[in-house]
Amino acid sequence: MVRRLKKTVVLIGMMGAGKTAVGNALARLLEVPFLDSDEEIERAANMTVAEIFARDGEPFFRARESEVLNRLLSGSPCILSTGGGAFLAEGNRAAIARRGVAVWLKADLELLWQRVKHKNTRPLLRTSDPKKTLATLLEARSPIYAEAGIVVEAHPDYSVEDMARKVIAALAERQDVLELE
Repeated sequence: MVRRLKKTVVLIGMMGAGKTAVGNALARLLEVPFLDSDEEIERAANMTVAEIFARDGEPFFRARESEVLNRLLSGSPCILSTGGGAFLAEGNRAAIARRGVAVWLKADLELLWQRVKHKNTRPLLRTSDPKKTLATLLEARSPIYAEAGIVVEAHPDYSVEDMARKVIAALAERQDVLELE
């Protein structure tokens, strides 16, 4: 069965939800490009996201993130992974709804914590109690993430490939996104 992606699939969700890993697998299975908005920002700035946050602050980063997101959405259909905060901006949500579809990779606090607790690349978790910070972010962001067109629940027992197949199954229910030939 041949699948044709009609619009860009934008993976949203918390840090540690698997947006990059699942996005890569999804792109491979659908034979479309995989892009990561954070990588695009880092390439343009020649700095890491953490360095941009430290030097220029979060508002500056969020403005660059919106610019990059709009540029990537105007290209050919692809799988696009975004930073955890990208979907929070109303303008970004509107742009995604106009030119793509948001897929929330929904994971609970314990699964997210297991995946991010040993990483020091998360600027928002550089606090005295990073798990509490993660919980607070998850609680605040979940109602906004719930506005996504598609929600796919993560589970600790799912492999990256399992999640990618679950996303494809959800996309296949939308003729405006994925066409089966």
